[in-house]
Amino acid sequence: MLQETRLHRIRALLTTLSHVSTERIIRELGISRETARRDIIELEALGVARRVHGGLIAIDAEPEPPLTVRSEVRAREKLAIARAAAQLLKPGQTLFMDAGSTTTMLAGELCTMSGLTIITNSLHAALKLSAAEENVSLNNSIILLGGNMQAGAQETRGELTVGEIHRFRADVAMMSPVGIDSKNGASSFHPHEAAIARAMAAQATQLVLLADHSKLGLTSRMNYAGIEQVATLVTDSGATALPAFSALEKMLPHIVVA
Repeated sequence: MLQETRLHRIRALLTTLSHVSTERIIRELGISRETARRDIIELEALGVARRVHGGLIAIDAEPEPPLTVRSEVRAREKLAIARAAAQLLKPGQTLFMDAGSTTTMLAGELCTMSGLTIITNSLHAALKLSAAEENVSLNNSIILLGGNMQAGAQETRGELTVGEIHRFRADVAMMSPVGIDSKNGASSFHPHEAAIARAMAAQATQLVLLADHSKLGLTSRMNYAGIEQVATLVTDSGATALPAFSALEKMLPHIVVA
């Protein structure tokens, strides 16, 4: 495994856990203790983490880890959010859906509904929604947006994708942000994700954000929707005790607690 790949995977663990032990790095990456030690030293030299006894501590906010990692973090809360979000939809509506971990779970819930037109750039979501025997009629109409692909990314992206979004109008855009804050609105870390989310929000009548409690009060690098654009926030019960939840209650017209 190349060092660049190892460093990316360690940083993904740090984003999720904030603190990662040397033993976990060895176990997760399948590398020797000496290789783990060199990678820890390199990450500290890059200024993204600080060495402590037995491992690393994250210094600053980093990009979200891969979808496969994010799907396992707070999975119970995300499933509850997905189920609550599905209840907000009605047959006949057109829906934009981005490539977040929570919206991927939402795709599984929408399989039991019918009469929707679902437009997404997520390969995972599109595959879930179209999972059936060949030539069997689907309950919903599924549109997978075209665009560029990158290694390991299960989504389309880039100017082609944004251009395709602007060909459609939707009743609802359901998206899973990196952060939602009462002052700064919804945000993502990567510019390509923010561009897609911004286009979907602009082309939809209503913006619904799906965010577990860990995302409340956070602002990532790229804002894509002001707080005044958000019609509904769907979050989990762990959010209600947070100061950020109280602040959002004052700013949003509708919050659903799953």
